[in-house]
Amino acid sequence: MTRLRAETPFIHPDCEMSDASFGRYVEIGRGTRLAQCHFDDYAYCDRYADIANASVGKFANIAAFVRIGATDHPMDKASLHHFHYRAADYFEDAADDADWFAHRRSRRAVIGHDTWLGHGAQVRPEVSIGHGAVVAGGAIVTRDVPPYMIVAGIPAVPLRARFRPQVADRLMALAWWDWPHDALRSALEDFRTLSAEAFLERYA
Repeated sequence: MTRLRAETPFIHPDCEMSDASFGRYVEIGRGTRLAQCHFDDYAYCDRYADIANASVGKFANIAAFVRIGATDHPMDKASLHHFHYRAADYFEDAADDADWFAHRRSRRAVIGHDTWLGHGAQVRPEVSIGHGAVVAGGAIVTRDVPPYMIVAGIPAVPLRARFRPQVADRLMALAWWDWPHDALRSALEDFRTLSAEAFLERYA
């Protein structure tokens, strides 16, 4: 019997989750915290990821200690502290600031299909990581990343494209991440052994 199942995500111990949803064959690493996010089919994260207000694409590969959609403090107010938007924690007669929390939830990060976010990387709110892109470990991504681009640094900047534009465009058009489970199994040996170009010659 396989460890990962279509029906139920594989969630390791000590995770905290609030308003999280999952596609098929998803795995969530130990100690991860998820809030207002969706993991699409085959996506996974390793240990102690912290992901909020995010849409995670199919086959996304998220390493340990990655943070996505880190919540902001209100820098235009008199105080940065959360006593004024988490007021119910401090004052018996005050309510939390629902408008502020709605604003936070609206600022979603989007992680594309078949992406790789390295150890300790951060992706800021409202940033999109294109399909097939790679974020180096420790990078802080403050701007959108094009498909099949490798970025690194603080703030993250492009290092190089993974493939020539023609190959990237053909991979995007092929959209193998939408293939049914049995088609992925049939092509497993080709995924393992063929270059991207050779794979496209066979399937595109």
